[in-house]
Amino acid sequence: MAGGGEAVEALLELMARLRDSQDGCPWDRAQDWHSLIPYALEEAYEVADAIEQDDPDALREELGDLLFQVVFYAQIAQEAGQFDFAEVARGITEKMVRRHPHVFGDSTARDADSLHRAWEAAKAAERADKTEDASRLEGIARALPALVRAHKLQKRARDAGFDWPDPAGAHAKVHEELTEVAQAAEAGDADHLEEELGDLLFAVVNLVRLHGFQAEHTLRRANDKFERRFRAMERRLAAAGHQDLDALSLEQMEAAWPAVKEEE
Repeated sequence: MAGGGEAVEALLELMARLRDSQDGCPWDRAQDWHSLIPYALEEAYEVADAIEQDDPDALREELGDLLFQVVFYAQIAQEAGQFDFAEVARGITEKMVRRHPHVFGDSTARDADSLHRAWEAAKAAERADKTEDASRLEGIARALPALVRAHKLQKRARDAGFDWPDPAGAHAKVHEELTEVAQAAEAGDADHLEEELGDLLFAVVNLVRLHGFQAEHTLRRANDKFERRFRAMERRLAAAGHQDLDALSLEQMEAAWPAVKEEE
């Protein structure tokens, strides 16, 4: 088995060959940072899926696919004279050393809470060095999934002291937003309704966060549960002679749903 350094070098050489202007792959040569965005996002989600499926073999493969995206971006940058893979690796190493003074320096971390505060303070200092935008919300990528970005926005606001003291306030806010959604729906104003639905989603993310969960992960679990139960309902109905769901009424399908839930 090749050592880690040799394996990385082989991957970098492969990427350079794929991008070679004379003998490389036409598709790989045609890509740029922007065109690769969907692939990088897809690979990150496939890593998450492999973890949630508790599949080490799939995780190893998906991590390789994600690493390939990193190498791809670095190769394009190297060709443009901007940076290379080694600079990427050095940069993240230096950043992690800087953000872990309790490991690599003289400071100590008393508990997880103090460690979190020190981590966020270090990140804030780094952001201040990079931009003149003094907002506590600076640096939260707009391209993040909306649930993830809402969670991060709320955590930054919390770190500034702008947060519910406990989940009770968030519960009340969800009920308030539900009322406003109903009022907007009754008024028939589509733009207002969409705005209120957005406020409701944001309030629900807040509620999930204050209970100690991640909204993105929580919704993925709910998606998986719905898919599992819907497939079980399909099998149950097919076993009863109903092969075509389109031929069934909603009432017939709803009648099978409680039995599926009971089986779980």
